[in-house]
Amino acid sequence: MEKEEIHILDIKRWLIGQTTPAFMAEVCIRTIIIYLFLLLTVRLLGKRMSGQISLTEMAVMITLGAIVSPVMQLPDRGILFGVLVLFVALVFQRGINLLAFKNKKIEHLVHGKMSLLIKDGTLVLEEMEKTHITKQQIFSFLREKKINNLAKVKRGYMETSGIFSVFESDQTKPGLPISPSSDPAIKNIQHKLADHIKACCNCGHVQNVTNESTGCELCGADEWTEAYIAN
Repeated sequence: MEKEEIHILDIKRWLIGQTTPAFMAEVCIRTIIIYLFLLLTVRLLGKRMSGQISLTEMAVMITLGAIVSPVMQLPDRGILFGVLVLFVALVFQRGINLLAFKNKKIEHLVHGKMSLLIKDGTLVLEEMEKTHITKQQIFSFLREKKINNLAKVKRGYMETSGIFSVFESDQTKPGLPISPSSDPAIKNIQHKLADHIKACCNCGHVQNVTNESTGCELCGADEWTEAYIAN
């Protein structure tokens, strides 16, 4: 289309462009056919595609969208082309999953490894750095699980699918309160320990702090807050 043909009040061009009514009807039929094949492909890919998906599954989902779009909209692309590519994507994903099932190294390469982010009430900072997750993201998830103190977490894992899973501790011990800093009153529902027992604001480790320059025994940080007993 030449620029001379573009007019701001050309409502017909806004609505249907240069598409003919016949092709618009064809697009409707194409969409229904491709949708049915896409639905079948996703169904054959397995139940995982409708749950928390892995990296390879996410890549396949994005690829499926790129595959079906031109087949539905471009008159020079045949439906058979789209069906063939959907079939190739299906075979590729099922093949990758089969190889990952049979070989642990391939599974770790394709899906990644689980990360231990919380151990015995303290944050594993090295793993957090590798997974690019922040303390506030972890605390937000724990609060969602009605956990108000880091000491209540025996283990916290970042699964390969991105899900954060937690095993709670059955021990009563002091730890770092994870209530929002904007709502300090919420700390009152927990029992505060002696002033010299502090929790490291960086990793959550609890120790005896004699002065403000005392470093954390685990991470070396010197920023402290009151330690509270987890309810």
